[in-house]
Amino acid sequence: MSLEKTYPKEIKQILSKYPPEHKRSAVMPLLYLAQREEGYITKSAMRDIAQMLGITETEVASIVGFYTLYHDKKEGKYRMQVCADLPCALRGADEFLDNLCGNLGIKVGETTPDGLVTLESVMCLAACDKAPMFQIQGPDGIKYHENMTVDRTLELIEALKKSGS
Repeated sequence: MSLEKTYPKEIKQILSKYPPEHKRSAVMPLLYLAQREEGYITKSAMRDIAQMLGITETEVASIVGFYTLYHDKKEGKYRMQVCADLPCALRGADEFLDNLCGNLGIKVGETTPDGLVTLESVMCLAACDKAPMFQIQGPDGIKYHENMTVDRTLELIEALKKSGS
């Protein structure tokens, strides 16, 4: 199913925000729309977006590959992205991530056996003074969690399991 058939109103609204000669600027909101339902962007959706905007599939794929908010494969229902840059590491992010991996029984980049959480390490979520911190991307958007401990994070994951959302 094409994006234009699935989301005609949303696409029209997004494209209306850009002059026709600059419609390629709509690539990011269209990618977000394409990712909304399944949690990742299919090759078919990238092709649809490229055709709509008059750009190449390679250009669309390069944006998906560059930004940590876009994904080109299905993984966990929730993506937990732990900031692990130097300032956060100095506040314990590396140890937090190692302990979290140990408790979940997965490595960074892997998904929990129940398919609920994919754990990722990212650079700079703009909260260096509140590390260890992470953002969770899920069906209900993106939520930040700051000054976290492994125990509080495991409680949060349990709450996500129980909520079923």
